[in-house]
Order: sequence, then structure tokens, then C-alpha cells
Amino acid sequence: MPIRHFTAHNFRCLENIELDADREYNLICGPNASGKTSVLEALAYLGRGKSFRGAATTDLIRHGEQEFVLFGQVEAGERQAKVGVRNSHEGLEVHVDGEVDGGAAALAAVLPLQIIDPDVHNLVGGAPEQRRRYLDWIAFHVEPGFLDAWRRFRRALKQRNAALKSGAAVATIDGWNAGFVEFAGRIDRGRRQALEIVTRGLEEAGQDLVGSEVGFVYQQGWNEDKALLKALEDSMERDLQQGSTQCGPHRADLKLMYDSRRARKLVSRGQQKLLACAMILAATATAQTALERPLLLLLDDPAAELDSDGLQRLMHRVVNLGCQVVATSLETELRFFPEAATVFHVEHGDLKRIG
Repeated sequence: MPIRHFTAHNFRCLENIELDADREYNLICGPNASGKTSVLEALAYLGRGKSFRGAATTDLIRHGEQEFVLFGQVEAGERQAKVGVRNSHEGLEVHVDGEVDGGAAALAAVLPLQIIDPDVHNLVGGAPEQRRRYLDWIAFHVEPGFLDAWRRFRRALKQRNAALKSGAAVATIDGWNAGFVEFAGRIDRGRRQALEIVTRGLEEAGQDLVGSEVGFVYQQGWNEDKALLKALEDSMERDLQQGSTQCGPHRADLKLMYDSRRARKLVSRGQQKLLACAMILAATATAQTALERPLLLLLDDPAAELDSDGLQRLMHRVVNLGCQVVATSLETELRFFPEAATVFHVEHGDLKRIG
């Protein structure tokens, strides 16, 4: 079980909650605006160091308070870890077994998790950045050294963009190209290897959930017929006009195909959700295999925008995934969830176990 014991203090409407999680299935029920999603958001923050709802720190701190504090006891394989997060106007503070230097990457390593929320369809129909993050999450967990390459690439990109914005001479900008190309190549290879590993699971989950053949095509972010260095040289005039680098892995995308056609334009909102869920579940299974331990899967109102058949197919795959699940629901029972699920009730930010 990834999370054994969890506490949240002054996070959104949650003044002071404790959750002793079941190692398999947990259901958090309650009326609308009771704090269900806030509990999931707090759990996700402990593993990511940021809100999956895109909220600023000031919006996460309970009204009238100066900071929020999250703590969890986590099983990371054979290791028992203590994880803590504090955030205030002074910034994010991360503790993993007393160490404070790891930042959000340390949280992701010790508490890997995925989230399916009502906006998950944006993974299919939204901007390419979300699909890049999706590939990078897989690569982070299955490709040694990917995080280092990603950090170095972001630094090289920032330096090259700064030179472009300042109107530096072409020769000066060219001086950043070698490092940019080196780390871009490592990012590109890591993403391709991650996609190769997860593809079979993606295809199987997609077929199961949407009932049709699905495909995934990686677009690297520059002309496939050119080496990146050549692409940078050819794009120099445009880069100078835009003040930013227009080609590279930061422009990559994952094209999704449904019945041999572009999925983001053709499928319904419910089908987009099921296809996005297939992507999330395949990524979770891939990371679990690589890490040799169960992950934490958070399901925020999984029934939203799904008919009973779609929900049944989704929950069947969730139950058979072998991860720890924390789901929310208006009712005390979530259809197709095992009877052995541990149930909690939340209202006005107060969380209590039922039974």
C-alpha cells in the first residue's frame, strides 16, 4: 500500500483530518462541496508538490491561516518512509525521512500516483503540454537518468530563450545550440522508450474501454526529416522574431488515433474521458511493473459523464490493476467497487470512517 496514514492541516476546507487508508480500496463519500475533492487534492499534493486543479498556494491555505501542512506514512517497496509538505507565503518545504533537499521530485519518487478527475478528458482534447507531461511521468519512473536530462534541457532552453529575447548576436545564440541538442536528444530518446514500453498496455486498455482500435503516434517537436541542429539553424529567423525556441522536445506531442482518425476531434466527451482513463491506467501499470510496487490511484467522481456500461468497464480495469485506490462519490457505494472497500464520510471538511 503506498499510503498508510495521512493527515492534512488547514488545507482548503480541511482544518484537521486523519485518514488510515486500506491497502486496496477506499471510498470517500459526502454531499457536494463537502470536501471530498479537497481530500484527494491534499493526497495528490503530498506526492506532487502541486495542485492537480491548478490552484495557487493562497487558494489552498484555509481561510484565516498562514500555512498548510500535509504528512503521510508511505510504503515505498520494502522501505517505510515519512513524507511531509508545508507551504506558505515563504514557499514549499518538503521533508522525506528528514531530508529537505529533494523537492517535488523526491515526493514523486517516494509516492508515485496518478489521478482521474472530471477534467481527465483534457489529456486527449487539451493542449500538447498535458500529453508531454504524461510521457515525461512514465519516463521519470522507467528511464534512469531522465530527470537529470529533463532538468538540464530546461536550463539550456531557458538560456537559449533568454539570448533570443535579448536580441543577442546569432553567433552567441548558436553557442547554446550544442548543449540544447545534447539534452534534447536524451529527452527525445527517453520519451520514445517510455512510449514503446507503455504502447501495448495503451492499446489493450483503449480497446477495452472505448471498444475500438486506438493508436498513438509520437511527434518529436521538429521536422522528422531534419537533425535538430539543422532545424535550429533553419528556424533562427523565426526564433528571433518570436523571442523563443520554436523547435525541440518542448514542442512535442502525442497524437491519438481512434478508428484510424484523430481522436481529439472526433470522439465524444465521454469517449475522450474513457480514452484518457485508458492512458492513465496503462501508465500506472507500466510504472508499477518498473518499480515493482503498487501505486496510488485517485479517482474523483469517476461516474461523471459516463453511462453505466462505461463506468463498469472503467472500474473493472481499476479493480484489476492492483494499485491502491482512493475514490470519491456522492453515495456510500460506488457501483462495481469491491464490497471490501473502506468507506469514509466527509462533510464540512470533517472526515470520518464509516463502520
